[in-house]
Amino acid sequence: MTVVGPFGLSVRDQALEADVQAGLAAVEEGLLEATKSEVPFITEAAQHLVRAGGKRFRPLLVMLAAQFGDPYAPGIVPSAVVVELTHLATLYHDDVMDEAAVRRGVDSANTRWGNSVAVLTGDFLFARASQILADLGPEAVRVQALAFERLVTGQILETAGPSDGRDPVEHYLDVLGGKTGSLVAVSCRFGAMMSGADETVVDVLTQYGERLGVAFQLADDVLDIASDSHESGKTPGTDLREGIPTLPVLRLRERAARLGLPEDIALCELLDSDLSDDARHAEALAALRAHPALEQARRDTVRYAEEARAALVPLRECDAKAALLELCDAVVHRAG
Repeated sequence: MTVVGPFGLSVRDQALEADVQAGLAAVEEGLLEATKSEVPFITEAAQHLVRAGGKRFRPLLVMLAAQFGDPYAPGIVPSAVVVELTHLATLYHDDVMDEAAVRRGVDSANTRWGNSVAVLTGDFLFARASQILADLGPEAVRVQALAFERLVTGQILETAGPSDGRDPVEHYLDVLGGKTGSLVAVSCRFGAMMSGADETVVDVLTQYGERLGVAFQLADDVLDIASDSHESGKTPGTDLREGIPTLPVLRLRERAARLGLPEDIALCELLDSDLSDDARHAEALAALRAHPALEQARRDTVRYAEEARAALVPLRECDAKAALLELCDAVVHRAG
């Protein structure tokens, strides 16, 4: 048994291990090549987060999904590079919107070079992803374009907030389906599609990726509250400080509205105050860590991970399926 990829995923089959390791190594080379520019400064900025590392969660899913067809098909590695470049580009933009200071344990691009450079670097990565995508054919372009539309729509809906009368938790879960689920779903879709897998298999893996992506983001929501910076690679409570309503906060507000407990209402009022003050921010973070809303958010994470697991039922039993099932457990473990 060998550990590969994010979360210490264990791979029991040597052939599968070799395929995944070789694929991820090729993706890493592809990322460095795709982020090179004739302008040294652009190369430095574009490779900033590539070289900072990361879980390479999406490329891993491409490699595992490709096992249901021909795992050596030529489009697999380039499609994995595309999804990771797209993901990296969104991180540059997210850090500007969130005013985040740290990403993957290093200074965020906006902290190091300013917002304009960070936004333009994200745009540069989108452009490079599009160049690679063009060589993969019109269907790949269409799939990525639809996913990117969903991703941007999710971001806009998050910014706009729920419409009048809309349940904030339902709205937020829809937002995550767009912001995170869409690109994780495409990772699974590309792997299966580029490998020539049967269309029913492609659809199953796409549904799996959608649900796993939401579970993955919900686990991040929990980590933002529950972890320290060493575990998460970014400053704890970043979303909290910026007033971004992640699931633990939404579950708190839902409970406060339903039960009307004074301590819940007081915590909501604290969250509504100026959390740029370090002492107030630390107080809010500590209170949320001890609140039942955090445990409810963990249960929500488990629910989506179980839905991802259930989506895989139609697939034949194999080591790749076992690895995908293990990822469901690994995502839940992150939020544990």
